[in-house]
Amino acid sequence: MSFTVVGLVGSLRKDSFNRKLYNHIVDNAPADFEITEITGWGDWPILNQDDLANMPTEIAAAGEQLRDADAVIIVSPEYNFSVPGGLKNAIDWLSRVPPAPGPFAGKPVLIAGASGGPVGTARMQYQLRQILVFLDAYPVNKPELMLGNAPQAFDEDGNLTNEVTADLVQQALVRLAEHGRKLAS
Repeated sequence: MSFTVVGLVGSLRKDSFNRKLYNHIVDNAPADFEITEITGWGDWPILNQDDLANMPTEIAAAGEQLRDADAVIIVSPEYNFSVPGGLKNAIDWLSRVPPAPGPFAGKPVLIAGASGGPVGTARMQYQLRQILVFLDAYPVNKPELMLGNAPQAFDEDGNLTNEVTADLVQQALVRLAEHGRKLAS
């Protein structure tokens, strides 16, 4: 039986460190993980509650993809000490896909992020945790995946060379599966 996971990468830049980290997570996930990514959210309109009655079909479909998953992985940079605006907009839209409760409710969520600075994405991750608590999701608490000094953590082909982070990724994926199976039972 597969463990279905939906991924969101909070950076739209094609060659971002967060894309590289997400790719590493996907490539190193356990064999029973079936990971798909919600894409196209960078083109979604800014959420306006007046538009909820006519929710765009691509957003409704992404919400159903999320609702049907066993777990979520969010890999994101930190912009201005916070969650990137585009990712926040995507989460806001997804949280409103009917029926209530929203599709994040009851889901375990693995949060990861990479940045060029020394503290990784710590501030963004703590704010994202607050958002997820409101959405009734269950962030994986440990290990925390906050990759700092990202330019030195990847080789020229985009492969993660930081062994500490690679080990933490493995631990985090195990915890995500444990949380997901526990919540499902």
